[in-house]
Amino acid sequence: MIFVNKLDREGKDPFEILDELEEELQVAVRPLSWPIDMGERFKGVYNLYQNSLDLYQPSKQIVTESVHLNIQSPEVERHIGAKLSEKLRSDVELISEVYPGFNREEYLAGKLAPVFFGSALNNFGVKELLDCFVEIAPSPRAVQTEERVVDPYEESFSGFVFKIHANMDPNHRSCIAFVKVCSGRFERNVNYKHVRYSRLMKFSSPTAFMAQKKEILDEAFAGDIVGLPDNGNFKIGDTLTAGEDLHFKGLPSFSPEMFKYIENADPMKSKQLQKGVEQLMDEGVAQLFTNQFNGRKIIGTVGQLQFEVIQYRLLHEYGAQCRWEPINLYKACWIESDDAAQLEDFKKRKYQYMAKDKEGRDVFLAESNYLLMMAQQDFKNIAFHFNSEF
Repeated sequence: MIFVNKLDREGKDPFEILDELEEELQVAVRPLSWPIDMGERFKGVYNLYQNSLDLYQPSKQIVTESVHLNIQSPEVERHIGAKLSEKLRSDVELISEVYPGFNREEYLAGKLAPVFFGSALNNFGVKELLDCFVEIAPSPRAVQTEERVVDPYEESFSGFVFKIHANMDPNHRSCIAFVKVCSGRFERNVNYKHVRYSRLMKFSSPTAFMAQKKEILDEAFAGDIVGLPDNGNFKIGDTLTAGEDLHFKGLPSFSPEMFKYIENADPMKSKQLQKGVEQLMDEGVAQLFTNQFNGRKIIGTVGQLQFEVIQYRLLHEYGAQCRWEPINLYKACWIESDDAAQLEDFKKRKYQYMAKDKEGRDVFLAESNYLLMMAQQDFKNIAFHFNSEF
């Protein structure tokens, strides 16, 4: 689902935005709400899904009036004026001719994306998106594991950690592991098996989050998200079950596109920096590689913004300061081979380009596409992986 934000400011024509979305996302779009002007003249949106006129007032962070009416009704003029009414009718007619009608099956198959318009800062249009999501979202689906397919209607509990967030409460430096329940019922104060550690764990304060609000959960079912206090016991992809050994698939780390050395800018805060980097990497904010040649830490990301986020969070959440040093790298790829002799030979020859990820796996740091291609040609018994799930 797509939310086009900041309609209370001047911006591009909505039809132009829809064209860009289709071009960039390579998916068909269908507007389910439509803006009535924008910027200082923004009057609200017409909810195409519910055939209602949702009116907006800048001083109130809610839908000030929602009127169910036919768009051809003279009542529309009374609410938004004759000129805007005429344009709205023209836009809606064009939408019905150009864009396909909303089809839930195509949406569930990932072939169609519904689009909503609004102003998130003013909390306008957000509720309409959420209401629609509740109505059209899929029920919990079967999930593939390495061992078998897990059906959501099974009685036995299973779930996996898909996200870890540090400093949910900055006063306590707490981490929360978010678990998606895939089958059965999760219960508070019941022992569950941590598959990677092969040991039982009990949770006295599982939590449900809604924005900044949280509450203790007594139970949760397939499709629910449960927040579990984490003292370093979890990593992304970990599995909890009622006893069965399961390993969920589909949570790989992809090869980063940008790399920089991370350096400590304040020697008095070395421990804070180390802890901060460790927790942020556990979150999946970026990837950490340790160069085997010089022992230096390398952060890999998919964009420049992530470096700025890491630097900001280290300073404001951990009191640590870092600086970045550029490094010329093209790709980081995980390597493995059944030919132990060739693998060791490769690691010796490419020692200055070898690194370890935070799980201790071998990573080859290629400086250019040419060097990567030559390595693949010269060492044919070595597999070069561009994501960590292999």
